[in-house]
Amino acid sequence: MEAGAVPGRLGRVLIARQEVAIRVADLGLAIRRDYAGRFPLFVGILKGALVFAADLVRAAGLPSSLDFMGVSSYGSAAQSSGVVRLTADLSVSIEGRDVILVEDIIDSGRTLAYLRRNLGTRHPKSLAACVLLDKVARREVEVAVDYVGFAIPDEFVVGYGLDHGGYYRSLRDVVVLDPNPAD
Repeated sequence: MEAGAVPGRLGRVLIARQEVAIRVADLGLAIRRDYAGRFPLFVGILKGALVFAADLVRAAGLPSSLDFMGVSSYGSAAQSSGVVRLTADLSVSIEGRDVILVEDIIDSGRTLAYLRRNLGTRHPKSLAACVLLDKVARREVEVAVDYVGFAIPDEFVVGYGLDHGGYYRSLRDVVVLDPNPAD
């Protein structure tokens, strides 16, 4: 690919922005109900979950806090490398806290399993996971997910924070991407 070239070609809208907004509101209500009277810490996983985490925290409408972690398992590829590495850690202690992991997508399950193990060693009071998109067909590692936005087919998607090579995060819809379009 040439320097400065945008990777892939946008395909069909898989989940329209209106559907995303309704589902995020529903997830927020479920979290508000489940965490009533508590002060959870939402942990967004950078960079893909940034948009989702911000909308989810507002939709939950709870007294809460928000922090971020960075992990990488994709690089610029369209498929996970299978190796998860921490690229940025939390800025606060989670010991004794109710923690809600906020992830953009789960496919193989490796990243979420890694995050659950990593954060579990830090002695939170509770640890839940909320994912916007779940590629059930790609699961290689079974991992608990407490809140799921949408189950999606095994297609590479971008938008609503998800990217390919750093592009497409600002799309409001979730869109299927052909990462290797024929010229």
